Amino acid sequence: MVSVDRLLAFAAVSFLLIVVPGPSVLFVVGRALAHGRHVALITVAGNTLGAYVLVAAVALGVGAVVERSVLVFTVLKLAGAAYLVHLGVKAWRRRGSLRAAVTGVGAGVAHGGRLRTFGEGFAVGVTNPKTLVFFAAVLPQFVDRGHGHAAAQMLLLGLVFNLIALVSDSVWGVAAATARDWFARSPRRLSLVGGAGGLGMIGLGVTIAVTGGKD
Repeated sequence: MVSVDRLLAFAAVSFLLIVVPGPSVLFVVGRALAHGRHVALITVAGNTLGAYVLVAAVALGVGAVVERSVLVFTVLKLAGAAYLVHLGVKAWRRRGSLRAAVTGVGAGVAHGGRLRTFGEGFAVGVTNPKTLVFFAAVLPQFVDRGHGHAAAQMLLLGLVFNLIALVSDSVWGVAAATARDWFARSPRRLSLVGGAGGLGMIGLGVTIAVTGGKD
């Protein structure tokens, strides 16, 4: 339904947006530094699914409402920012227990922990205003309305975006977790890294809350 040239052009635009660290990348890096590779990759999976929900929302017309309504955009932005701050505070408060989580049985994430981590990543992905505005503003421009099925075309384009984001965010997460593993040899260093990851998420949440105008 989508021509190859439109698909490639959209992929190029998506790549340029994704490789520049934004809320999702910084969130994944923060989780990797605070909790390690496994949690970071689960977070990426949840975040990617959340982002695809935004694609579906845009395809169904919600994105257009957000583009026109300052109130809706602001509520979404503040909700995502508050959640990031909440997760950052939790990571900061638990920084002292990171050593046991890495070297002991706790190195693996329990089933309930996986679901919770996935849900946290999903919440950040689905409340990412940068991604929502990108989809609302850019997706329609690559749709060939002459071919019909505009919603299906946007879902396909959104899938391309999310596949690129999945690979990119995973690379960021693994790279950050690898650096964290080096710090893990020292309990003090690991505690500092975990605290830095938490502070990074808090700072990201505050930044989103006070910046990023609708226009």
